[in-house]
Amino acid sequence: MHLHEYQAKTVLKRYGVAITSFGVASNAQEVEDVIKSLNLEKAVVKVQVHAGGRGKAGGVKFANSPDEIKKISSELIGLKIVNQQTGKDGIVAHQVIITPPCDIEKEFYCGIIIDREQKRPTLIISPEGGMEIEEIAEKSPDRILTVPLYEGGVFKRFQINYITKFMGWSGDVAKQGAQMLVSLAKAFWELDASMVEINPLILTPDNQLIALDAKVTIDENALYRQKELQDYYDPTQESQAEVNAKKFDLAYISLDGDIACMVNGAGLAMATMDIIHHYGAEPANFLDVGGSATTEKVTEGFKIILSDPKVKAILVNIFGGIMNCATIAEGLIIAAKELDMKVPIVVRMEGTNVDQGRAMLKDSGLDLISVTSLTEAAQTVVKQIK
Repeated sequence: MHLHEYQAKTVLKRYGVAITSFGVASNAQEVEDVIKSLNLEKAVVKVQVHAGGRGKAGGVKFANSPDEIKKISSELIGLKIVNQQTGKDGIVAHQVIITPPCDIEKEFYCGIIIDREQKRPTLIISPEGGMEIEEIAEKSPDRILTVPLYEGGVFKRFQINYITKFMGWSGDVAKQGAQMLVSLAKAFWELDASMVEINPLILTPDNQLIALDAKVTIDENALYRQKELQDYYDPTQESQAEVNAKKFDLAYISLDGDIACMVNGAGLAMATMDIIHHYGAEPANFLDVGGSATTEKVTEGFKIILSDPKVKAILVNIFGGIMNCATIAEGLIIAAKELDMKVPIVVRMEGTNVDQGRAMLKDSGLDLISVTSLTEAAQTVVKQIK
């Protein structure tokens, strides 16, 4: 789950990370309140969306007076940001963060992620900031340092010393940097984060290290331990289909193809998408109904699938271990009758109560195509759309 910048700053500030003062506004009155509370004469106004590259997309602007702060804020609230990270449909900003401007002596990059290859949290840090980390890696790979965290989100003293030297920090700046690294690592670990990023981390002319921007992403599988952070979820930043999927605990991601998939199990879902691609088509979604889906979940899954106007056919691929094939069949029948499905549906089921499930589909009177192997299922569904 992504946090907005103002949410990330609120959380990191509690861990002792130096943050500039800020206010958040979603309408004209709130903008005025922020200007008064922070006594602003000038400000930086930034849209709040779950995507990077806001500046390049016109979502970050500098205001030179209180009236200009109001004018720019009114332009940015409701602005749709469209870039590579948002996809072609874009994301609408419903709020802006307003901060006083900062004088910048130097910009740095700092982030902690999960290194999948090393299977551990890892710090990525660079004395080159203000750019995306991919851009830094391309232009100045020797200016990037990666350092693993120890159990509990801890850096050892020798690591801190090495990092501060690499970053060119000394004296009081090195002390500030060391404290910030300790705070970030602690926050990453305790928040069940999958990413914490400060870009840019700035050095001011009076030698203060300040997080000018902040991103935090929380592992959704750990949200049951993060009760407070659950309230930070913003459904306006996702498609309606993805919001509906969350309500019914369905793992759903919209894609660009035209063959919808309903599968139980993430691995089988990936294999299903791969074989669709192998036979010359593209999947319209990733949808994992889980190992113990109810009839209601299956029905809602079909509703979500059919809300996508790109869908020309549906492939249902179920292997019933824990899952009962009869449950899938029942959900499919209910959904088909309720939604008046007009696209071809290819069904491949194996496992628990498969004979009962197939019999239910056969006796339903629905125009379904039943097959017995995944290869046959993929070939058949691709043939249907072509």
